[in-house]
Amino acid sequence: MAPGSTPCIARAGSDLFDTNVEIHRDLVRNIPGIRRSQDLFDDLSDDPDDWAVAVAAESTARIDTPSAVVTRPFDYGTVITYTFDSAHWQATRFSDGRRYAVWYGSMDVATTVYETAFHWSRFVRESFAGHDRAIRTERRLFDVRCDAMLIDLRGKEKAYPGLVDRKSYAFSQQVGSHAHEQGQNGFLVRSARCDGVNAAIFRPERLADVRDKLFLTYRFNPARDQLVVERVQGRAWLKLAPSALE
Repeated sequence: MAPGSTPCIARAGSDLFDTNVEIHRDLVRNIPGIRRSQDLFDDLSDDPDDWAVAVAAESTARIDTPSAVVTRPFDYGTVITYTFDSAHWQATRFSDGRRYAVWYGSMDVATTVYETAFHWSRFVRESFAGHDRAIRTERRLFDVRCDAMLIDLRGKEKAYPGLVDRKSYAFSQQVGSHAHEQGQNGFLVRSARCDGVNAAIFRPERLADVRDKLFLTYRFNPARDQLVVERVQGRAWLKLAPSALE
């Protein structure tokens, strides 16, 4: 089987899935979240009574969850009605977004930044094409304990570059589908965006003990292809080169 090919996963499994690793450690989860809390509906009305009505209406359709940071990715498929072109909303590297969900965390903060900045900057480019100003978003990071036996895909990208393809998920989604069908807990895998390591978890029961870690602010100028990350507002912590966002 030639490196770079897209083999049948069942045939590739003898060497692709031959290494396991048991981990008992924190993973870093990076999601949208604001530094200072505000009413979600204050941009729709100036009347606090209207806000209360909107909150009550929204809560009737919300799926209750004891730990949204862990379980929310697994809820998406139950609340989104897919149309011909909407499955891509939740498609990820190891899932097509239709049959099962995947929870992603990283070994370190910087890796979560490279991963999320790529996806967010793509959205900004599409939404604010040509705008020569910084578009801002805020992120909330958590430490989440993971206790699981995982398939170790680190280093496998040398023989199977599709695992970290920056343009296509075609091969990696086959890998995820096969592992999910086999009842696996998930993977450790090299990031496609930097030299870090990600975890892709299929089973929410392998995750627990969610704790706040820190907040970040991303500022991206789509016209100049510049993205700056701040840990303290107004003070650059990390600058991503344009190549990191491609």
